[in-house]
Amino acid sequence: MNGKIKELIAASIEVKRQVLEDAALQQTIQQVIDIVTTAFQKGNKVLFCGNGGSAADAQHLAAEFSGRFYKDRKALPSEALHCNTSYITAVANDYSYDVIYSRLVDGMCVAGDVLIGLSTSGNSGNILKAFETAKEKGVITIGMTGASGGKMKAISDYLINVPSTDTPRIQESHILIGHIICQLVEANIFG
Repeated sequence: MNGKIKELIAASIEVKRQVLEDAALQQTIQQVIDIVTTAFQKGNKVLFCGNGGSAADAQHLAAEFSGRFYKDRKALPSEALHCNTSYITAVANDYSYDVIYSRLVDGMCVAGDVLIGLSTSGNSGNILKAFETAKEKGVITIGMTGASGGKMKAISDYLINVPSTDTPRIQESHILIGHIICQLVEANIFG
């Protein structure tokens, strides 16, 4: 096997090993599972946002809720906020890319909804603005970031900060953690 391939696999495993050994991070993940479960049980929405690869991850995780994970079951109200390209391009052109998510949060969210923002740096301006708007509306904010948490650390109600500064390794762990959340929320609601 190519040495570089082994090195990259080992790097991914190392980040996940650190997640495995971090009891505080696992406690936060459990809190998020409980919050998302409660939101769905009360009829609230769980919305996701991200940029680039994190947008793809946001869409993936939203689909696990609105589609299915393991069980054939009722759809759960979940969506990634970037899925309407006409909206995104219009608002980015007419206003600013920084407000693409905050305008949707303002128009769609009610108190008790959950907004999950994925940003490896924790400094994505459009997610920060969305979280600010969410706070004003009583929406619970969950940040999924890299090690430092960036600016999202101060504004997230709950922060899942993967112990890495390497974007691909962070995103790999975001999907792992996201799948854990989806699986356990589904089990909580549907048995």
